[in-house]
Amino acid sequence: MSAGDGNSSVRAARMVLGMVQTNTWIIYRDTDETDKTGAKAVIIDPASDGERIYDRLAEKGFVIESILLTHGHFDHIDGIAGLKRRAEADGRELAVSCLDAELEICENPDLNCSSSMGGRVFGVTPDRIFSDGDEIEAAGIVFEVIATPGHTKGSCCFYIKEAGILIAGDTLFEESVGRSDLPTGSMSELIRSVKDRLLILPDDTLVLPGHGGETTIGHEKMYNPFVA
Repeated sequence: MSAGDGNSSVRAARMVLGMVQTNTWIIYRDTDETDKTGAKAVIIDPASDGERIYDRLAEKGFVIESILLTHGHFDHIDGIAGLKRRAEADGRELAVSCLDAELEICENPDLNCSSSMGGRVFGVTPDRIFSDGDEIEAAGIVFEVIATPGHTKGSCCFYIKEAGILIAGDTLFEESVGRSDLPTGSMSELIRSVKDRLLILPDDTLVLPGHGGETTIGHEKMYNPFVA
């Protein structure tokens, strides 16, 4: 899929994974070639089955360059360990990055909610941290970091300006917003983040959320009952 500037070669693919059907996004540049050997990709929020993600992309010729996190909840980080194992087996290191304010949530099982789900209790220590307003270049694509506290204190979104794409995590959904009743959440902050930081983007911006289907900023301005 593509959005925004019709000349952009940025593409997004989705794998729906894990117990709560989380969207794991794969962002890459389309070379218009069937053989993708050596093409670089960025994984955003590897929800589960890291080995499966790695192997499927490797079969198509992709090289995963980086893992970015919109936030640290268990259902957005559970695939990290498997991805790292597969990369190490290929002699590569795969770095994971999160917003500075989200580091504690990634690491703490009580805050990332893995300790309350009845499954594997775990934490993840990101290799790198970034800050609000940073521009991250990976796989030849620039991701602008937009801090959007509310779902968690360190939630963020990634805006790809050239393509008109926003990877929104669990901040903004189609005609809804993320929940705020989990550790460090705040509904007032969440609504403020959406109104002040996301709805100012162009109306045709394609929103790729952490769960459910795609939407656009213009659609949410019109039909989202939380922020319209």
